[in-house]
Amino acid sequence: MIAASMFILVLLGALWLLAFARPNAFGWGAYALAAIALLLAAGMPWPLVLVLALALGAGFALLLHPQLRQRWLARPIWRALHDKMPRISATEREAAEAGKVWWEAELFRGDPDWHKLQTLPKAELSERERAFLEGPVQELCAMLNDWNIHEQGAIPEEVWRFLKEHRFFAMIIPERYGGLGFSPWAHASVIQTIATRSVAVAVTVMVPNSLGPAELLLAYGTERQREHWLPRLARGEEIPCFALTSPWAGSDASSIPDTGVLVRRKVGGKEELGFLVSFEKRYITLAPVATVIGLAFHAYDPEGILDRGEDLGITCALVPRTTRGIKIGMQHDPMGVAFPNGPIEGRNVFVPISAVIGEEEGIGRGWAMLMERLSVGRGISLPSLSLAAGRLASFASGAYARLRRQFHLPIARFEGVAERLGRIGGETFLMDATVRMITAGIGAEAKPAIATAMAKRELTERMRIVVNDAMDIHGGRGICRGPSNYLARVYQAVPIGITVEGANILMRDLMIFGQGALRCHPFLGKEMEALIKPEHEGIAALAEILPAHLEHAAHVLAKSLLLGITNGRGAPAPSSHKRAYQRIARLSAAFAATSEIAFATLGGALRRREMISGRLAEAWSQLFLASAVLKRAEELGKDPEFAPFVRYALDATLAKAERLLLDAARNFPVRAWRPLLARIIAPIGAREQGVDDETLRAIAKALASDTRARRMLSEFVFAPERADDVLGILALAMRAAMETEEAERRLARAGHAWHTDIPFAEWVQQRVAEGLLSEEEAKKLVDAHALIARAIAVDAFPPKRTRTRKRQGGS
Repeated sequence: MIAASMFILVLLGALWLLAFARPNAFGWGAYALAAIALLLAAGMPWPLVLVLALALGAGFALLLHPQLRQRWLARPIWRALHDKMPRISATEREAAEAGKVWWEAELFRGDPDWHKLQTLPKAELSERERAFLEGPVQELCAMLNDWNIHEQGAIPEEVWRFLKEHRFFAMIIPERYGGLGFSPWAHASVIQTIATRSVAVAVTVMVPNSLGPAELLLAYGTERQREHWLPRLARGEEIPCFALTSPWAGSDASSIPDTGVLVRRKVGGKEELGFLVSFEKRYITLAPVATVIGLAFHAYDPEGILDRGEDLGITCALVPRTTRGIKIGMQHDPMGVAFPNGPIEGRNVFVPISAVIGEEEGIGRGWAMLMERLSVGRGISLPSLSLAAGRLASFASGAYARLRRQFHLPIARFEGVAERLGRIGGETFLMDATVRMITAGIGAEAKPAIATAMAKRELTERMRIVVNDAMDIHGGRGICRGPSNYLARVYQAVPIGITVEGANILMRDLMIFGQGALRCHPFLGKEMEALIKPEHEGIAALAEILPAHLEHAAHVLAKSLLLGITNGRGAPAPSSHKRAYQRIARLSAAFAATSEIAFATLGGALRRREMISGRLAEAWSQLFLASAVLKRAEELGKDPEFAPFVRYALDATLAKAERLLLDAARNFPVRAWRPLLARIIAPIGAREQGVDDETLRAIAKALASDTRARRMLSEFVFAPERADDVLGILALAMRAAMETEEAERRLARAGHAWHTDIPFAEWVQQRVAEGLLSEEEAKKLVDAHALIARAIAVDAFPPKRTRTRKRQGGS
């Protein structure tokens, strides 16, 4: 019996390896015959072997014979789950089917094809796009005084004129309609640059290029609508907004009470078909200045005019501001950031069918339009703002930590500061890699709805991290508002990015995993469709899918165990950065295995277990970010200067992914599965250790010095090297501090330290007289001191300052 027990263990091991290898039916049959023969040879009683053989035979018959599979496998499953399955609404179906799956699907399936990642295009600027960044964008940023915009509560009229004249609102509109026709990466680069100077202006430019009607017109509008609207939008003759969010349903269009009833009405003496719409919207960016409103409403046809049923579905239309019944012009105050934002209301507003995007064919297609096209903008706009915050934090915090001194040392040398500075640099590198990959994918027409949700959620959360760290480093310099404070408005804007375009709680707990699972799992969506179909049709469909799904589940479970033991070693991977690829592959398999167990044990109840689905969504997102980091690392080559940044981003994301999966196992609703699930994820314990201190110190040192890594992370930061520029002074002062560092050290070794009871220039001359400094060194020290004093200065005002706010926009 001991020999038989050993044989059983060997056979179980072989079974595990077979599941990993994914053989065909003949391979499984050969295994079964070999197993029976070996067990007989090992002395196992033949009745037990016979029972095992019959069980294996029954299993093969169920899986291989269609009629048996339908009767004994698919039918019991369908009958057990049919009544328990949540019904998918038309809106949910449209949302789930909108856009395309992309690299995130490779990670979900637990078996990523690295060749697909390596062949993704690189985000690059054309000569025309670079000329725009080096010309009009620089001119615009030079015009902007963020403090004055904040104090006035409005963007100046001359800025509005410049934006319209240079077609900043038309980056996504093709040249044939009068737009700029820029790539997604160029669009992102423009937003990043402007955001380092003024968040308010960046948001104003961002919205028409991502959340405006132009995107919908290009994809769904008729040619007549495009010819009418797009040139006017490109020239800035029309300022658009898009009104979706309702006080009673947020951005869930399936629940909004804003309705339009199809009616016939005489307009200009002619009978016209259209919708009588009443609506209440809020939080609408650009609403106070918009001349045309993109409007989402639920369309009904109670009289059956179109003969398509009463409920026509969510519909999007373009409505001029001057249309009778619209109330518009009031403003919200989003955290004191002065971009136009406000409510819109309408009562019995007549919207002709010619105003519906796509005209009659567009009726009822609104939710699919929003989910597919506006998700593309979501992948560019807020990730770009988040990256801009990271670039600004890296540029400013690195310089400030080099200039600000405590205990006669730059604060960059203190490990508490270096820890935060290292985190700023590492997270900014990660955000840069993600934005580059997402925009490259969008530019290649990927339209990845789930990946853009991941990018929005993860990068806005990282914006919160880097801005808070930057504020910690700057201390009092960061909390005192005024013309020289370059962090305050970014800090104020952080909750806006977290909230808009799908609040991050919603993104994490409902959208990413809930919708992503249906789209990215190779079989789940088809199975759910089968389970809600009528019995005969559903059972037949389910019987077709189940064998492949069971084989996939066995494969990812076996793969998770095997790669968990080897920490990914043995997984196929490119030779460059091989171990990083293998670590991602291991956690991808663990994520897929965890998902399979969650689907099998929780079924439809998983939708309500948001703490579990949220962890799975976040773990999945970390793997996507890690993939983007590897993509960027391949583009940079094996440059040692960037190695700490790559290491940070990989270690941070993969450690977080593993921790989230283990947390999901520890809190799994079916308690009996908790220990087994933890072993499937990490058979011999957690393998990812996270970011080490050496990596943080290396990044901090790079940011506090004039390095290529610092320059790359500071790309698109508007910082003209002038003493009168709020960011330019930092660059000048940092360079001066580096040039005088040796002289400073010499004075410190000699025991000399300046005190404010004597002017600095006079104190320096005393050191010249003592022979410690040359005249040239003395001049450099005095100049550097003046620059540093200006760079670290804090604004102060007379008491009782007054502020005024005025309406903005204009023509």
